[in-house]
Amino acid sequence: MVRSVRLLLGGAAAVAAIIASVSDAPTRAATPGGRTAADIETHDNSQSAGTLSKGVLSVSLVAAEGRWFPEARGGPAHVVYAFGESGRPLQNPGPLLRVPLGTEIRATVRNDIAERTLTVHGLHDRQGPASPIAIAPGDTAQVRFRLTTPGTYLYWATTRDAPTLVERFGPDGQLVGALVVDPPEGPGNDRVFVIGINEDSAAVASQRHLRAAVVNGLSWPHAAIHTVRLGDTVRMRWINASSRFHPMHLHGFYFHVDSRGDIAADTIYSHAGRRLAVTEMMAPGSTMALTWVPEREGNWLLHCHAAAHMSSELRGGPRASHDAGHAPNHAMDVMSGLVTGWRVIDAGANTQRSDAANPPAPRKIRLLVQSSPRRYGDAPALGFVVQTGAVPPPVDSISIPGPPLVLTRDEPVEITVVNRLDEPTSVHWHGLELDSYFDGVSGWSGSRTRISPPVPARDSFVVRFTPPRAGTFMYHSHFDEERQLASGLYGPLLVMEPGRRFDPDADRPWVLSQQLPVVGGAILLNGASAPVVDLVRGRTYTIRLINIAPSIPLTFALLEDSVPVRWRAVAKDGADLPSHQAKDRPALLQIGVGEAYDFVFVPPRAGTLRIIARGPAGPIRLTGEVRVRD
Repeated sequence: MVRSVRLLLGGAAAVAAIIASVSDAPTRAATPGGRTAADIETHDNSQSAGTLSKGVLSVSLVAAEGRWFPEARGGPAHVVYAFGESGRPLQNPGPLLRVPLGTEIRATVRNDIAERTLTVHGLHDRQGPASPIAIAPGDTAQVRFRLTTPGTYLYWATTRDAPTLVERFGPDGQLVGALVVDPPEGPGNDRVFVIGINEDSAAVASQRHLRAAVVNGLSWPHAAIHTVRLGDTVRMRWINASSRFHPMHLHGFYFHVDSRGDIAADTIYSHAGRRLAVTEMMAPGSTMALTWVPEREGNWLLHCHAAAHMSSELRGGPRASHDAGHAPNHAMDVMSGLVTGWRVIDAGANTQRSDAANPPAPRKIRLLVQSSPRRYGDAPALGFVVQTGAVPPPVDSISIPGPPLVLTRDEPVEITVVNRLDEPTSVHWHGLELDSYFDGVSGWSGSRTRISPPVPARDSFVVRFTPPRAGTFMYHSHFDEERQLASGLYGPLLVMEPGRRFDPDADRPWVLSQQLPVVGGAILLNGASAPVVDLVRGRTYTIRLINIAPSIPLTFALLEDSVPVRWRAVAKDGADLPSHQAKDRPALLQIGVGEAYDFVFVPPRAGTLRIIARGPAGPIRLTGEVRVRD
């Protein structure tokens, strides 16, 4: 039966359900309800669905139940709901709707999900009202709308009347698709990526167990590895169609943020208004377009920096061991989830920057990786020590966070990472532009002929690079991230302009982190759960705010009474902000894992200020104070 679109006026009560995994079943298998489910195909969003003719895209969509393989065929199957085109297999993500500006879309949507009303969001003009579509089981809806605003959007659906993506869970989680409206100059040569999460039905989003985390329907390392040429412009559109926050981090390079948006609107920045970033947080339902020009060959990653979203716990099959005597290929055998791989090749003439004929001798640093037994009850703390004289004791000499590594722009450095632990590790130089081999992802960084190893227990690894810009960065473990990071293996990395010395009184790294890899673990500022900071009225400070908590974004505030004080934003991820963003603003900021911001702060009067940090669900996770004296 075909009926017209109607608006939703009320919501049905949510019904919790967990769909069990099915591992190694035939192409069509019985679902928990006794029905037969077809296999769901994954696709790369390279081809638009439907038929485009004379300014009209005609498309027929269907939503149904099927078996989805986030770890490719042969891996565990998940029974979920998904979209497809009528007469074709279901897809995850759903069919791409990509059209020129001004196109009218004429769509039919059939609900083949038994006993559940389907509510579809996002099939409307972006200048018109957001009108969800309710479709009873077995019914078909027709919808027409014209797309008159360019940008990156999405459509999604629920069978539980969830009002937002955050409230959606269980088998509904893969009912998503990309909707792209190209500008008048036509489609760019870009790649479209949809982030998806499969989780169980806990009432509180942050407590739901993750069953799979995917990009375009596949979990690392089963997703395609992208090969691009040195110097080419790489354009991407990212859509977070999940219920979680995802700070997306590119190793070794900056990218330009070209637009930010959501299901309803997209803000496309002017060329001069684009900012540089190495990590950009994506809230549930948000979208982003970015441009990246790779300047160095090698293997690189672009991934969600939340440790739980690239964890081996997301692997449905056998997992590699982390026993002290075994050093697995961390990237390919351990990492999973929201990770994409990029190989940059030199397709012709070598355009790599050549070294100077007589390069200056590098500054040498010895960075020790050590432990402090029973720091957290029975659990040890892990941390870094910079050796400045005699070798420090192998235990109980660490600081958390690690000591600031202060480098100078254009000055070569040679850092010997000495692993004094009884397990492997690896160090990532987050935000720095360096050769791939030294990037710190063991089993991946480097090239086809020279892959970076982990730093074995009781061994060392020499890292060489020359920082090309001044700014605020960080260094941290990139091995067994959930445990090693939360145990203390992180620290600020500051690159100064030539001739400028680091003033620890005026330059203030404020490192947000989490104590131990446990749900609800204490949030720390510079290693303290109740920090106290002393400042002087009228003095100019550079606050270098870094979030390296393993998996949660934080809303940070510096308050006088209950009102944020004002500071001036100057940089993000070590790169200067464009003029329209570099301005005085309230000291209130949501900062994702792996992001860094620089602010200039001049305390206007003596007194006590309050530091707070909240998690994404709202509760205060950190309270401290700033004492301003005359």
